Amino acid sequence: MLARLVGEYSPSGAEEPAVREFCRIAVRLGYRARLDAAGNGIAVRGHGPPRIVFLGHIDTVPGRLPTLVRRGRVHGRGSVDAKGPLAAALVAGREFDGPGTLEILAAVGEETDSRGAGHLARRRGIDFAIAGEPNRWDGVGVGYKGCLRVVATFDGPSRHLTSPFPTSADRALAWADAARQAVPPPSGPSAFRSITLKIAGVRTDTGRRDVTHVTVDLRLPPGTSVREALGLLPRPSPRPEIRPVARIEPWEVAAPSPVVAALIASIRAEGGRPTLWRKGGTSDLNVVAPAWACPAAVYGPGDPHLDHTAQESLSIAELRRSVRVLRGAFGRLAASGAA
Repeated sequence: MLARLVGEYSPSGAEEPAVREFCRIAVRLGYRARLDAAGNGIAVRGHGPPRIVFLGHIDTVPGRLPTLVRRGRVHGRGSVDAKGPLAAALVAGREFDGPGTLEILAAVGEETDSRGAGHLARRRGIDFAIAGEPNRWDGVGVGYKGCLRVVATFDGPSRHLTSPFPTSADRALAWADAARQAVPPPSGPSAFRSITLKIAGVRTDTGRRDVTHVTVDLRLPPGTSVREALGLLPRPSPRPEIRPVARIEPWEVAAPSPVVAALIASIRAEGGRPTLWRKGGTSDLNVVAPAWACPAAVYGPGDPHLDHTAQESLSIAELRRSVRVLRGAFGRLAASGAA
């Protein structure tokens, strides 16, 4: 089943064939399945409360890879990030008989603009959420940093490079360096608790005007909002145009969490030693968590260091263990919600 999902190449923006395959598989496993208005795949079992949602994503980064099942592993683009977690959730929930409702969501656009998650954030009445991202079969994700990405544009008259006046590129790079200096120093040994800044790109257009666009990407720890991060950026004179292109708030589990507890208990039941993950990237959970306002965590098989690489592959043995972990977690959450 995972090989079939992986075989439907689905870079962000071209997910529909893979979503339709997801729905066909879900129906054969006993779910009610459909596409929503944003193109997300929705698979549902059961009725009534509690409502348990597994939020996966079916899009991948670009770069087609051969789909192979070899030496106990499924190879191909998306096998780890994140069709493996999605397949594990579908199989884990195939015998879900309540109490309550189980929804497996195959979101589109996670690798770019999270447009699928933006649409799903409108859903209400969700009691528990698990986001499907690779943390290995015995890992539970409990935090993601936020992201502020801005494009600063510096405009000026075109001049010869022998002119004593700075070029727009000079001004843009000086601004980026000042922005880096404005970031508070690390607050401890963990990068997760600190703001980081990277220059993501520089482009200069010359002609009648000399224009440089510099893109900076700030990763924000829990406790630092996008608004606060914007306030750190320098405002020189003359002021550049500063345009945010990504504004994602950080997310971290509020302890104690019944979702984390259910996943940890299920991992231990499989003989594992649970590991808690806090990641410097972002996910669709950052988008939906403020709106859903329910206990949540992140779970999925696969080595996250293989994300987006040419070596992307998932162990079938690990996939099977994660199915059992998710089956146990779904059951625990259903029972605790009903109680």
